[in-house]
Amino acid sequence: MNDNEERPVTIITGRVWKRKGGKVEGVHVMLVAPDDDSAVRRALDSLAAEGYAEAELDQIGDMDGVPDDEPHLSAYQGALEGEVSIVTFDEPI
Repeated sequence: MNDNEERPVTIITGRVWKRKGGKVEGVHVMLVAPDDDSAVRRALDSLAAEGYAEAELDQIGDMDGVPDDEPHLSAYQGALEGEVSIVTFDEPI
């Protein structure tokens, strides 16, 4: 990828907890970063800033296209605008 190309939106999936041993939530974090290490660091910093005490990140990858449905569509747009977008959901047991 050369410097003139736009970087793809990166998605990181995992689980988060507001407090240790508390209720688990699934999480998708979307952002644009120069590399995977920077993406993970920014994701963890943003989760901590939102009050999450713990995070387990499972997968990282580049999005292939624009999501069809909310809230991922808005999160994707936020990532393109330079935000770290966090989508949480109930984690199936």
